[in-house]
Parts: sequence; C-alpha cells; structure tokens
Amino acid sequence: MLDVACGTGNTAIPAAKVGASVTGVDIATNLLEQARKRAVAEQVEIQFQEGDAEDLPFADHSFDVVLTMFGAMFAPQPDQVAAELIRVCKPGGRIAMANWTPEGFVGKSFQVTAKMVPPPPMPAPVLWGDEGVVRQRLAQGTSQVTCTRQMARFAYPFTPKEVVGFFRQHFGPTRTAFLRLDAAGQEAFALLLEAHWTEHNMAKDGTTQVDGEYLDVRAVRA
Repeated sequence: MLDVACGTGNTAIPAAKVGASVTGVDIATNLLEQARKRAVAEQVEIQFQEGDAEDLPFADHSFDVVLTMFGAMFAPQPDQVAAELIRVCKPGGRIAMANWTPEGFVGKSFQVTAKMVPPPPMPAPVLWGDEGVVRQRLAQGTSQVTCTRQMARFAYPFTPKEVVGFFRQHFGPTRTAFLRLDAAGQEAFALLLEAHWTEHNMAKDGTTQVDGEYLDVRAVRA
C-alpha cells in the first residue's frame, strides 16, 4: 500500500497494524521525521520517504492500493496527481481518496480564509470533493469509480474561540495565513474563524464538536 502525502502517518500506521506492507511518501521532510518516530513508538515497520504527489518516485504498477487522505488534494496540479495515482497502481488495484467537499465545514473554512488571504493561483483543492470533477480526473485509467459522502468529527475540549487559538498556534496553514496579515487583519480573521466554528458547533457544554464532510473516493485501476 502506498500512502500519498502521508504526513505524520495517520493513515499509514493503522494500515500497517492490520497487516499491510506500507510505504508512505510526503514532500514535507519534517512531517516524515515525525511519522518515523511514531512508527517506532507503535512498533510497526513502514518505509517513509520524501516525494512529490505530482512526480511519485516509484515504478509503474508498484502497489496494490494507492491512497491519500486529505493530502494529495492540496497539490497544485490535480491532473498530474491523478495520473500519478493511476500510474503507480497495479491493474485491478484500488485507488482511494478522502477529500474535503466544497459544501462541508472544511470547504467553507477555506472560503473564510480566502476572504482575508487570497489563495494562490491554482485549482481549488476542494474541487477534489466534487464528484463530477473527481470522475473526470480519474476517467483515464480506471474502470470503476464510486463516491460516498462521509463525515469526520472534530472534537476539542474547549470553546470555539480556543479552537481558533489552537489552530493559530499549531496548524501550519492557519499560522501562515495569520502571519500574512497586519494586527487589525489578524483580529478580524480570528473573529471570522470563531464565528464559523461557533455556527457549526454541535456541543452545548463549553466544548467544540463539528462534523466536516468529505468525499470518500474509491476507484479500480483498469
């Protein structure tokens, strides 16, 4: 199994625990270092290596399963990503993706951020969460594509305002967005994010629980 844009091993490690022979690839060396440490702590053997989702460092037809969970959707050239996912998968193998939808909480979060910090000139990552777009991108090289909308639960033991502070301190993209703004812009951005989390918060006890919709994509390599 190949985990593309594997990050710190959130998908690779559970897969290895249930018996898969796993390779993880990511462009961020700092995340790979964390993934290796986690694998050691979890006592699983995983091959982690640096690589770009748009130019995977593997031969054609190398893997039975090629998956990416909220990772490859952020690469700037989606058609190249699709071609690479298909290329390294064996005929009859499976390609799986989890991609945030435009209509879901995370997709709307990107819209909030874009109001304050214009995104780079590239196709919107959440287009990977549009079933029609996904089917078009994977059409060449797959014999079957199924898409199912699923939910991921975000649960934090503190208020929406504190959640924003947590992301501002610990989540790279949010930190970067704040750093691109002056003091007044940062204050306005924080208020927008707090309102967004508050609007979607299902908890009533001072904590935060939000469901984020994503598209579960599964394809069979032709």
